[in-house]
Amino acid sequence: LKGGWFRPMWMNGMRAALKGGELVGWHHRIVGQSIATGTAFEGAMVRNGVDSTSVEGAADMPHGVPNLQVELTTISNAVPVQWWRSVGHSNTAVAKECFLDECATALGKDGYALRRELLDGHPRLLAVLDRAAAESGWGTPLPPGVGRGISVHESFKGISAPVVEASVVDGRPRVHRVVSAIDCGLVVNPDQVKAQMQGAAIFALSSGMAEITLTRGRVDQSNFDDFPLMRMHESPDVEVHLVDTGGEMGGIGEVGVPGVLPALCAALFEVTGERVRRFPFGDVAG
Repeated sequence: LKGGWFRPMWMNGMRAALKGGELVGWHHRIVGQSIATGTAFEGAMVRNGVDSTSVEGAADMPHGVPNLQVELTTISNAVPVQWWRSVGHSNTAVAKECFLDECATALGKDGYALRRELLDGHPRLLAVLDRAAAESGWGTPLPPGVGRGISVHESFKGISAPVVEASVVDGRPRVHRVVSAIDCGLVVNPDQVKAQMQGAAIFALSSGMAEITLTRGRVDQSNFDDFPLMRMHESPDVEVHLVDTGGEMGGIGEVGVPGVLPALCAALFEVTGERVRRFPFGDVAG
């Protein structure tokens, strides 16, 4: 880990306009380091100072908000950065989906219901979202101290909607169940798709628990003893449901990652009443 390429660090500023019980304005400001600037890919990926991977998943969000503005500030940093599984979507989807839940709460609406409203006219997204809700038992009672969250995001021509059930144990998130629906177009090998989605869930959850830090310019972490990934005894049950809407064949290796953390954050809000706005997780009130 000390000599690798790292995922960029990002900050997102979000504002919304709410009127008449509706979400009518959306402002998303993204600040972070480009993975293309200064590389051989800059000419193809950077246009007018904007790295397309920095804003993907945000500038092209399909939700029917009539007034949308997305801004990017690219910073310089000596830390070498490159692609990380789901690339820019790993950042933008978390910010977008977490803020949608905050908007839903402000509007007095259910997060699932608000997404259905905003995605009217996008049948593939709605089909995946509805399948995840149905398979997870959305709206049914959970044990005391357990919350449930949902999200939906499109990336690499695939759509994934995870539902996460979680609690807080000793100040840390404890994930009990993940139910993911996926539409990646024509499926050649269903078992491979399910395995990718299961791995994506564990990968995404791990990303919220561990971090890379530097001391005097040197990376502190070296291996899995001080960069903890989710172990088998910590891992939740992951159910995967394939949705076929007859769409174009898309990706699967990265599609399952972006929505898992925001769904977890929504579940934790149900338990604690507090929003998670920083990763990795610190202590979570329970």
